[in-house]
Amino acid sequence: MTETASESATKQGAGDVPDKPVPEQRLEFTTDTGASRSFWIAGGLVVAIVVWMGSGFLVPSEEAAQTSLRESLAPVSVAVTPSTAASVTQVYQAEGQALPDRDTMLRAETSGTIVEVMVGKGQDVAAGAVIARFDPANNTADANRAAQELLRAQREFDNAQALLDRGVATADRVVQARAALATAQAQVTAVEQAADALTITAPFAGRVETLDLDVGEYVSTGAQVGRLVDITPLTVAIQVSQQSLNRLSVGQVATVRFITGEERSGTVTFVGTSADSQTRTFLAEIEVANEDGAIPAGISAEVVIPTNEVTAHFLSSSIVSLDADGTLGVKTVDAQNVVHFNPIEIVEAQIDGIWVTGLPDKADVIMIGQGYVREGETVLPRAGVSRP
Repeated sequence: MTETASESATKQGAGDVPDKPVPEQRLEFTTDTGASRSFWIAGGLVVAIVVWMGSGFLVPSEEAAQTSLRESLAPVSVAVTPSTAASVTQVYQAEGQALPDRDTMLRAETSGTIVEVMVGKGQDVAAGAVIARFDPANNTADANRAAQELLRAQREFDNAQALLDRGVATADRVVQARAALATAQAQVTAVEQAADALTITAPFAGRVETLDLDVGEYVSTGAQVGRLVDITPLTVAIQVSQQSLNRLSVGQVATVRFITGEERSGTVTFVGTSADSQTRTFLAEIEVANEDGAIPAGISAEVVIPTNEVTAHFLSSSIVSLDADGTLGVKTVDAQNVVHFNPIEIVEAQIDGIWVTGLPDKADVIMIGQGYVREGETVLPRAGVSRP
């Protein structure tokens, strides 16, 4: 490397005297062939990263990894049981309440004092039976007065008619006498009706549920004095959803289980056609015979109504699973040992299993291992698990 002018001057300052002046020169660096190597390496790495990212193979997908792993492994062993469909009765089940067939309040049709009470609370009475009587004194007097007024009006009319026949009286007098006679007859009829109102009678056969009457008590017209209930037969009322309304019809036979433990057969007598504005349900009524009156009104009851016959499989509820869309189903194996997912519908649920539709009449159902296999996968079925 050449010395610079400053270096020469330094040497002169140190006592060295040059023979002649040294001309000034610039520093020059020759090209290093390894200096550009790092640039090309970095560029190559960038290109490789870009190509790798654009290829989409950053991280192998979980599904591809599982598929690759599954393909490399032996088929999964599952326990399979053959199932054959059977005929089962589809039923509609609902909770209801037992109501009396007829229920009415007893009211006084006139005012007066009670002089006699013929029955007591809780007593069974026949239709038309007298329950209580009012004091008839005032009515008797009214009846005598009305009878005398009728006799007088009748005489006046007869006299007026006789005089008219002889030409002595006018037709107007006869008309007036006839009107007075009609008024007297109406008064007699009113008194007779009032006499009928002096007795409180049962409008139908039933049991006196309440009776608020005592001898000597004054009762006003229209006052409630008791309640009469007929529970022979009973009417069980249930609420039916909109989806199940078309499954019920008048005349269907029903089984009614009361909360008291009694179980009796009944008949659907009414299915509503107008939904409740709040619950959007329809009223249905089942008539149950209760001639002995052993079942009281107002208690809860469970109603089971057979609707139709369906072909279904009886399976354990533990083997039911969901697919990716949340559909309820059961997995089966075909003759080639391929798994199939079958959407099902539960027809009836019991303590020891469920009846379902949606499967072929004969199917090999996976009882153990259904959670480890998927639709379309080949498995190794083995027997040994029986249905519930």
